[in-house]
Amino acid sequence: MAFTYDDQNIFAKILRGEIPNKTVFENDHALAFDDINPQAPVHVLVIPKGPYVSFDHFAAQATPEEQIGFMAAVSEVCKIKDVTNGFRAIANAREDAVQDVPHFHIHIIGGRALGPILS
Repeated sequence: MAFTYDDQNIFAKILRGEIPNKTVFENDHALAFDDINPQAPVHVLVIPKGPYVSFDHFAAQATPEEQIGFMAAVSEVCKIKDVTNGFRAIANAREDAVQDVPHFHIHIIGGRALGPILS
């Protein structure tokens, strides 16, 4: 599958500092920030700093260092937000999964019982 990255998406603008965010954690390869429309007490978005459209794009083309840095950011967010009772990590990809922003991101959601993932 060919991937075309749109560098005008909102997360690209956040990474360039054009749009502010409430940063939770940042390293060389990822940025994590609070979601502006949280669905639970904890709702953090973790995005890679590289131009990846979706999870499969990131898995196929990100360097090992980018992948390790991204996963380390997810781990740090879970520690910072203290989701010891559990959390959900969600990555939507493309239209059928309702991916709103065409930049790979994971939602870390927790802070309460979440119920079943699908009804």
